[in-house]
Amino acid sequence: MSLLLGSVAAGMVVAAAVRSTWSPCGLSMLSVITPLAEAARGRRYRTTAMWFMAGALLGGTALGSLGALGATVVRSLDLTAQDRVAAALVALVIAIGFDADVISPRIPHHRRQVNEVWLDQFRGWVYGAGFGAQIGFGLATYIMTAAVYLVVVLGALGANPTGALLLGTLFGGVRGAAIFVAAGVTDAQRLMALHRRIDHLTEPSRIAMVVVELVAAALLAGTTTHPGVALGGLAVGLFATWLVGRSRKVVVLPSATPPSGAVDVREPTAATRRNHG
Repeated sequence: MSLLLGSVAAGMVVAAAVRSTWSPCGLSMLSVITPLAEAARGRRYRTTAMWFMAGALLGGTALGSLGALGATVVRSLDLTAQDRVAAALVALVIAIGFDADVISPRIPHHRRQVNEVWLDQFRGWVYGAGFGAQIGFGLATYIMTAAVYLVVVLGALGANPTGALLLGTLFGGVRGAAIFVAAGVTDAQRLMALHRRIDHLTEPSRIAMVVVELVAAALLAGTTTHPGVALGGLAVGLFATWLVGRSRKVVVLPSATPPSGAVDVREPTAATRRNHG
């Protein structure tokens, strides 16, 4: 993996893992795996948290294996470094489009949560490792940023299977480490205070994610030795973003009449979808 792509990919991986903390699953883990909650279940928080971390690393390695498979394919294609930088630029621009809410489907993607019934059915090491593996894999639960996809894409474009595997493991490690944010939650007041602080950072974390992606794209575009490659990659990415953006549906709700010349672009409700088939 080239130094440039490797550095950009590592930064994106860390940012993607941190941003993913604001998923419903990530937030619920900071409620159900705490010293307070584990004591109520007669278990030790530290033990469950360590199993969670181990599961997250395993899940991240599984995610990295997807990138490693892609890296094997990219290597067989014998693409030049400039080709791979251009492809990375395309991927980054599209990711920015998703995270900036320019194109559909809107983030979050894959709206699935872990099964919290496990908390009552299994031992702490089982639900700790099981939840951690799903969280660490990144694609198994709510996807809060398109940068999660970039973990695989940038790993593949590095054309180094080992490097791609390490990127996935890094993602899982950072994602899993978030569980220790709740290490000081020993009573209900501290739990509420923790979630208030996290809630206040919801939108700033999304904006920060977009900024990181923009910086990554600028670095790739600015350090390539062939400006035409950079411009071509950005142009293709912007065109793909525009093309996908055209698929956004415009829905006029029968319950609200927009002013003359205006278009109501609100998301359809369940009732509206039933009325319109």
